[in-house]
Amino acid sequence: MAGLLPRLPRGVGVNAPALLGVRHHGPGSARAVRAALERQRPRAVLIEGPPEADGIVHFAADEDMRPPVALLAHAADDPGRAAFWPLASFSPEWVAIRWALAHGAEVRFIDLPAAHTLAPRGTDGTEGTAPPTYPGPLAALAEAAGHDDPERWWEDAVEHRGGDGGADDDPLGPFRAVAEAMTALRTGPAGEGAGDSGPVSGAAAGDAVREAHMRLRLHDARREFGDAVAVVCGAWHVPALAARHPVTADRRTLKGLPKTKVEIGWVPWTLRRLARSSGYGAGITSPGWYRHLFEAQDRPVERWMTTVARLLRDEGRPVSSAHVIEAVRLAGTLAALRGRPLPGLTETTDAVRAVMCDGSDVPLALVGDRLVIGDELGEVPGTAPVTPLQRDLTRLQRTLRLKPEAGAREREFDLRKDTDAARSRLLHRLRILGVDWGEPLPSRGGLGTFREAWRLSWEPELAVRLAEAGVWGTTVEAAATARAEASARGADSLVEITTLAERCLLAGLADALPLVMRALADRAALDTDVGHLAEALPALVRSLRYGDVRRTDTGALDDVAVGLADRIFVGLPAACAGLDRDAAREMRDHVDAVHRAVALLERPGVRDRWTTVLTVLGERERLPGDIRGRAVRLLLDEGHLSGDRAARLMGLALAPAVAPPEAAAWIEGFTGGADPGGGLLLIHDEGLLALIDTWLTGVPAEAFTDVLPLLRRTFSAYDPGVRRAIGERIRSGPSAAASKGRGAPEWDPERAAAVLPTMRLLLGLDEEPDPGGLGKEELSNKEELSNKEKEELSNKEEADGKEEAAHAVLTGGGAR
Repeated sequence: MAGLLPRLPRGVGVNAPALLGVRHHGPGSARAVRAALERQRPRAVLIEGPPEADGIVHFAADEDMRPPVALLAHAADDPGRAAFWPLASFSPEWVAIRWALAHGAEVRFIDLPAAHTLAPRGTDGTEGTAPPTYPGPLAALAEAAGHDDPERWWEDAVEHRGGDGGADDDPLGPFRAVAEAMTALRTGPAGEGAGDSGPVSGAAAGDAVREAHMRLRLHDARREFGDAVAVVCGAWHVPALAARHPVTADRRTLKGLPKTKVEIGWVPWTLRRLARSSGYGAGITSPGWYRHLFEAQDRPVERWMTTVARLLRDEGRPVSSAHVIEAVRLAGTLAALRGRPLPGLTETTDAVRAVMCDGSDVPLALVGDRLVIGDELGEVPGTAPVTPLQRDLTRLQRTLRLKPEAGAREREFDLRKDTDAARSRLLHRLRILGVDWGEPLPSRGGLGTFREAWRLSWEPELAVRLAEAGVWGTTVEAAATARAEASARGADSLVEITTLAERCLLAGLADALPLVMRALADRAALDTDVGHLAEALPALVRSLRYGDVRRTDTGALDDVAVGLADRIFVGLPAACAGLDRDAAREMRDHVDAVHRAVALLERPGVRDRWTTVLTVLGERERLPGDIRGRAVRLLLDEGHLSGDRAARLMGLALAPAVAPPEAAAWIEGFTGGADPGGGLLLIHDEGLLALIDTWLTGVPAEAFTDVLPLLRRTFSAYDPGVRRAIGERIRSGPSAAASKGRGAPEWDPERAAAVLPTMRLLLGLDEEPDPGGLGKEELSNKEELSNKEKEELSNKEEADGKEEAAHAVLTGGGAR
């Protein structure tokens, strides 16, 4: 590394005690730390981290502890105020902790206590946070070395170093170079005075406080262990720890800091949350790649390409061993052309794209997501201290065989099975507590309520949500019950309470239901807004269905739902009058929701009363076109309205006297809405389509501009295939079936024969009249025929053809 940097002033010692400045989550730094500790053999190892973790650090040696993990500290009175200290297998701090525990050395954390960093905002405007990061120094070092890419320079200078701490290597050499570089940066313009002892502000002020505490802890360790001490901390802090500062000055710096009571523990972490793209300030761009570099002791490029090939083969891509060999060669060639000591992530990515992905970025994105970043979720031993709520959740996860996983995974539960029903209740209870481990999905198995589909993904932040939920109880069921009862007392709207009642039924919270039902009945009795009642009804009806599947007593809920429906029936026609366009569209959605809910109610007479309400809405002229059209459509679908009656109502709505915008709104209500079947109805009912076509072609030019956006919004909601079929129907013109009119009678040969004499007369045919006489005009035609027998014979064939054409028109079998 010294060869990659300009010569910097010496004078910063790292030998006694050993000040090992690292980059957080850097595999090269982790290897260097391990080599230095093996050479120095310190009696105490000091780690940059919260001192409250000293009592639980020994769990890092547990065989069930699998990184990535994190230290989670939160304020005891406000669990939402929390901070994480993530550690991966390739983190230098984790390597130092494991080495110390394996060799019997003392492990202590020396950063500013979490009791101060998580304390409420003080008078100076500062507030405790997780340790800040410094992207500036890395960029400055890369620029000094003549590189414009800091990450690429760091890989070449540190991550690809081949030293293993053998007899010919100086394990402290890299740390001396880093210490000298950081000293120069802190005393120069890039440091902005961060290394001075005078007053500073902003991030540097936070550094001064933290570094004062680090020096005090280092002073205490040296008094106890002498110089047999090693410090593993961010490289930026090394010059401050090496400099001489009076102990009294450091104590004055820490005097009067705000303080709060905190709790700390180990929680699982994920590789994805170590990525900088996740928002983690000290994150890295490629945690999965860095883990590979740390774990692959030899031939890292070959092993990486093999892993990539295995992933692509699992995804169905034809990748062979020949692809792996060629990709390794190409990566090495690219590294040589670019002057790099070893192929880095850039070279391997370019080689994978060219050889294994055929130049496509689509499979390459899969490699980046699964391997370069990764989805691995760490594990914490069950003996580690956790909150009672976390312990109960862990027990339930093991009992129900529902293991937390970092990557999103879809699961489907059959609620008729006890285990699946218990899993569903657990996920719903956690959602009530704000711990969204699972997200409900539409079931692919049909509309039955005995199936539930979920997308499960455990995120580290859920540990904070779980800590916050701990104030409600010590078990998941007790905490969810208390939270539901509190939510029922504080609900501001009827919709909130009905939704809560539904969620309580889904979660199986029988103890919370009585209070929720009382709040629901009280709120429903006081709320007179039909829109609010219509919003609340669907959730209640769904709850009744869930109760049937989950064997829950929902008798009281059924009474409330029917009472709510009756109040909607009474007030809906009046509530639909005098609405503007947006309000009418919203009310139309309410009508759809109520219609679906009423279809699920099994109380006798409810559906008949709703049919009466829809009839009133469809035939009342003063109501908005959206609502009238939707009511007619619902009645037609349910078979309560004949096709002729629907066509008549459409004809009235699209009459020339009706304003075009109002007619377009009627069409939108009839063919649109939440039900996508409107397009199919127009395809199969050519009479309705012909009415719309006739109306649209007759819209005046000056009104067409106002009508067009409404129609585009309506028909753009249809699937492309439906739109194409409607367009083909319109282009081909009205069919013979449509020309006969909607509801025309079947073909009757006897009735058609009765008009044949008249047709012969009109067409000038020369056939003999039927018995019974044909009138004076036809008799005169007969006399004229007797005088022109020759001409009759010559034209007989033409007359027969005309008669056949007339018959074809009547039967609809000929051309229009």
